[in-house]
Amino acid sequence: MLILLDEVVRTDYGQFTILQGADGFDGDANRFFAGQTNGWVGAAVPGVVHVVLARRSGGSAVSIELHQDEPDLDEAEDIVEVSLEVSEGGLSWETWAGESSGTLDVPSGTYRVRVSASGRDAGQAGEFAEGIVDWYTIQLWHAPPADDRIVRVGSQDAAYWHAEWGGRRGAQLQPGARAASGP
Repeated sequence: MLILLDEVVRTDYGQFTILQGADGFDGDANRFFAGQTNGWVGAAVPGVVHVVLARRSGGSAVSIELHQDEPDLDEAEDIVEVSLEVSEGGLSWETWAGESSGTLDVPSGTYRVRVSASGRDAGQAGEFAEGIVDWYTIQLWHAPPADDRIVRVGSQDAAYWHAEWGGRRGAQLQPGARAASGP
């Protein structure tokens, strides 16, 4: 495993985006979540993975890991998987309006991206809290493209976003639920 990012990212509007090129999240949720089941990791636009962090502003702990093979599931409250095609030139990451940003050395190829989160309810309620209240681990590994997948829903906040932006395809999972195709 190679750790590509491990820091507290500062953001507004809970926006964290991994992208290739300059076309990040533009506020059009319909475009970024079109045809998806999940509602907090948008990957419908080629070359972009948009993560809705629970904490609207402040700092959230984010780590990004590059794996050779699919990693084991962790014990995070909420887990979603999407696919991402990376062409030559690697990736970058940014928060709303480029408040925080950086580069990610990811070779070209097709990847599965697993986003695991803990503390989403505390993050949603703790916009002005002292310290870190929500944590995100983003894992990438080579895999063929596949539909997005809700692996685990443990927070009210994730359930809300799945219903709000992902529920357009009928995802109505409640906290504590596991998707039928999940482990």
